[in-house]
Amino acid sequence: MRFQQLALIAALCAPASVLAHTPLCSCYDSGDGTVLCEGGFSDGSSATGVEVNVVNDKGELLVKGKMNEDSEFEFNKPQGGYQVEFNAGPGHLITIDSDNIVE
Repeated sequence: MRFQQLALIAALCAPASVLAHTPLCSCYDSGDGTVLCEGGFSDGSSATGVEVNVVNDKGELLVKGKMNEDSEFEFNKPQGGYQVEFNAGPGHLITIDSDNIVE
């Protein structure tokens, strides 16, 4: 009986815990021809190993990588428009347009 009560409490609390794990990602133009992106989650979790893709305006992959142990990803700034995709799995995709990446 006690196990059933704990299972019920866990099930009721699950939606709140899902909301507490929102992905966060910001990218900055370093001014030296590189872009630095920093990622994480709203609950303070690290983004180490999270996939990051840089695609051009045609959707072609330009750079593929992962967040490092500091939850950072740095790449050479491409010519023209591009988007940075921070992909932490289903429901956890952030796309940042190059127009929003400033020094």
